[in-house]
Amino acid sequence: MYKCSRCKEPVRSSGMNTVGMQCEKCGSKVFYKERPNVRKSVQSR
Repeated sequence: MYKCSRCKEPVRSSGMNTVGMQCEKCGSKVFYKERPNVRKSVQSR
């Protein structure tokens, strides 16, 4: 699942090929991959 950088609309990629992907709403070709909000903790030595 990707999010368009211009209109913030979610865009699903078809298969594994993301080359040439374009937003259907605004036509932008720049996307951000949505990542889950997961907190990671690191312990010091």
